[in-house]
Amino acid sequence: MKKSTKDSLIVGFALFSMFFGAGNLIFPAFLGYTIGSKYLLGIIGFILTGVGVPLLAIIACSKGDGTFKTLSSKIGPKFSVIFTAILFIAVGPMLAIPRTAATTYELAIQPFFSNISPFIAMAIYFLINLFFVLRKTSIIDTIGKYLTPALLILLVVLISKGLIMPIGDIADTNVTNVFPNSLLEGYQTMDAIAALLFAGIITTSLKSKGYKDKDMSKMILKSSLVAVVGLAFVYGGLTYIGAQTVNLATSDIGKTGLLILISKNILGSIGPVIIGLAMGLACLTTSIGLLTAGSNFFDKISNGKLPFKINAIVISVVSLFIATLGVDNIVVLSVPILNILYPVSITLIATALLANYINNIKAIRIGVYTSLLLGILLSIPGINLSFIPLYNIGFGWLIPTVISIIIGCLIFKE
Repeated sequence: MKKSTKDSLIVGFALFSMFFGAGNLIFPAFLGYTIGSKYLLGIIGFILTGVGVPLLAIIACSKGDGTFKTLSSKIGPKFSVIFTAILFIAVGPMLAIPRTAATTYELAIQPFFSNISPFIAMAIYFLINLFFVLRKTSIIDTIGKYLTPALLILLVVLISKGLIMPIGDIADTNVTNVFPNSLLEGYQTMDAIAALLFAGIITTSLKSKGYKDKDMSKMILKSSLVAVVGLAFVYGGLTYIGAQTVNLATSDIGKTGLLILISKNILGSIGPVIIGLAMGLACLTTSIGLLTAGSNFFDKISNGKLPFKINAIVISVVSLFIATLGVDNIVVLSVPILNILYPVSITLIATALLANYINNIKAIRIGVYTSLLLGILLSIPGINLSFIPLYNIGFGWLIPTVISIIIGCLIFKE
């Protein structure tokens, strides 16, 4: 096998496993359950935001030095540092990392060891995280070579059997707005934002393997494609299997409860064990990636005053306490935060990818701040902005942002 092919597979598997965390199992399956016979439209919507946007994010970052900090610096150095820090805090210790710990406990530990305190179980989980993270020089290869193959085998077994031997009839749930809601569900995986933060890790790993310039861009694309193909298979498979549970599950079933139900019906009594192992590995690899990226970031922006090891420990401790809130509460907490962060992130990604056509920095700044303002306003309860196009499907920020960029290009000449 050629060295470049081997490296792209290793880095691609690592990227897949860092993306594939708690939300990547619980959201597509539950989406399938809620939309039933309209699962195909749901799969397309979910993959667009859960796979397509993360891929574009990595490509956008690769146009610079591979980091989101550089991508966002065109808006201004202060904006770049502040917004990047907010991304690391929100998607790290505030949301994604705690969610991985809480989901691991609810799916992989509580069903089998109900007497173990959730705090103690999650504390052990973060100690395992720190073991890998503090050996940061080998983090990508460790994930790519060992943890990801185990995760993939577990998932392929579960999904393949569910596709070949359906567990129930797919029924119509009379749900509406399937496509826009599926797009928003893809948001919940937080993969697009995570991609902005992981890009630097992937770039650093490829640099250490001797790639640069044009070879670097090709390797980033090849590695990213490996990851997104794997994600698309898992999302599509789980959504389809979730659609088979419409007549099997009660209306009050939760996201983790649905996964346990699916695993039992597909694999029998051993099912919950397999899904627990899959979730544990998925969550572990994601939290390792986020913890590494966040610790590196705060080390760099503080010029070493906040050392990598100290950052990793502090983020782990904060994440531990938030994780004790439980999965459902963390998901509720994440909705308004993501509704603010995603519009800005997508605007930055889109303008970077269209740099050959949109190169008016002042216009881009206006667009970014418009998306930020609309994201905030749309997240405040009581403010009625229903007159804005696409408001009812959760994308009220989109058209005003596009218009503001066009106006900026007309007003400011560069």
